[in-house]
Amino acid sequence: MSYDLAVWDGDRPFGNRAVSSMCGELYERYLESDNVVVPPAPRIGAYVEALVARYPDDVDRSVVWASPPVIDEASGSMVYLLVSYSKAEAVSQYDAALAREHGLVCFDTQGECLRP
Repeated sequence: MSYDLAVWDGDRPFGNRAVSSMCGELYERYLESDNVVVPPAPRIGAYVEALVARYPDDVDRSVVWASPPVIDEASGSMVYLLVSYSKAEAVSQYDAALAREHGLVCFDTQGECLRP
């Protein structure tokens, strides 16, 4: 079981309906399995590097990530984070704060709302 966050580089949308729609469009464009893999945009790459510096994503030892390595969930201007549910509260707070520091949008897919 995972707690999912979508993080992307772009303008912060207004309203939960707009943000949910934007998340779906970006996910479809960059992360659907039948699409061509696009290397992560520079800000997304830097964000993922900072995440795994704090929470390593070693496949055999990760206790934070439900689907390591995290960089495999990044494409273009989006990364879709699958956090182990048992670690969701603390890790998602850090992930959202780090996204803000990097000028990125963070969307809580369970709550269907932007993270502050």
